[in-house]
Amino acid sequence: MLDPLLLRSFVTVVEAGSFTRAGERLHLTQSTISQQIIRLEQSLGCRLLDRSQRQIWPTEAGERLLGYARRILRLEEEARHALSPQQSEVALRLGVPDDFAGEILTTQLSHLLAERPRMRLEVECGLSLPLLHLYRNGELDLLLVKQWGADGDCHAYWPEPLAWVASAIHPIIEPVPLVVFPVGALYRQEMIHALEAAGRPWRISYSSTSLASISAAVSAGLGVSLIPARSVETSHRVLTTDEGFAPISGLTLALYARPALDDDGVALRDSLEALCTRRAAS
Repeated sequence: MLDPLLLRSFVTVVEAGSFTRAGERLHLTQSTISQQIIRLEQSLGCRLLDRSQRQIWPTEAGERLLGYARRILRLEEEARHALSPQQSEVALRLGVPDDFAGEILTTQLSHLLAERPRMRLEVECGLSLPLLHLYRNGELDLLLVKQWGADGDCHAYWPEPLAWVASAIHPIIEPVPLVVFPVGALYRQEMIHALEAAGRPWRISYSSTSLASISAAVSAGLGVSLIPARSVETSHRVLTTDEGFAPISGLTLALYARPALDDDGVALRDSLEALCTRRAAS
């Protein structure tokens, strides 16, 4: 039987990146955390953490355990909630893409929380593919995600137009310098495939996980990128088919929600759906 106490220490070490910071979060000494991880590794018969680097990273076995550990801890929290006389609220977990988690979304969430002061909400921002993985692993209750076509179990989806952009003042040189998200991100391969189909040489000039950083690099003339059309700035120039940049379509913004949401979860789902519908119509 897996000890939730040991699992909580393991998850906290992974999230904090060190035994010291994990101990601070759990109000335990570093040696106590270390001993708990050793006990967990001994009980499972495998190494869970790579201690060879300055920051602690999970091993392959640790990555496999991480999702299970989070779900076990989540179930423990839900069980305590169900049996607690105080009925303390369980947090709803929402995942959203980085480029969506701006002022419009935060304002919408603020209004909803003001209407429902007992609601507890945890929001995780990031790249779409890792967020979808978290949802599929049961670690998120609701998810807004960018996809090339929504999966069959999504609650609702909307088109997400894209635009090729370059600096408004700097010329484009050959081979085409690309400003991209990391390997595995949604737009990167589409950009490369489109340029190769057009017979245009290219190179990676700048890579970042942040849309704000991508936009700034394009504005500064560091290269060409593919971004959501609504994120085009005045310092950008939208590129056309005549310039060798064919339109790329088919991207959607999809909303996923667990079927057994409570009243707060349903209210959050409906609020997000209304927000996305207004956004698509604007």
